[in-house]
Amino acid sequence: MNFPDTLRYTKEHEWVRVSADGRTAIVGITDFAQSELGDIVFVELEPVGSVIGRGEPFGSVEAVKAVSELFMPLSGTITARNEALDGNPERVNSDPYDQGWMIEITVDDPDELNDLLSAGDYIQMLD
Repeated sequence: MNFPDTLRYTKEHEWVRVSADGRTAIVGITDFAQSELGDIVFVELEPVGSVIGRGEPFGSVEAVKAVSELFMPLSGTITARNEALDGNPERVNSDPYDQGWMIEITVDDPDELNDLLSAGDYIQMLD
């Protein structure tokens, strides 16, 4: 499995790509999460403009095996959604870190970044 060192991770299996200034972030689910879920058939995301606290749901993924909620890794406001997932949810399976991204957010509290896991810590948590 692939866990890029340039990303941060949550215990709930989301990944976060933070901008250099720490004010914006892109969020998706990890390679591990998509493989555990199986073939993803539908992605539902909160609308642009939604203000969501850390740990609160920002959407869900429906797979052949199960439906799973997605949890906000950082408090913030959704500024963009990956609209391509509406017609092609399988992008989350085939390319979870690039074409399978889910939302972009403005980060309310950059200090919350300190609570995210490094790739090494995430891998260790999976063992």
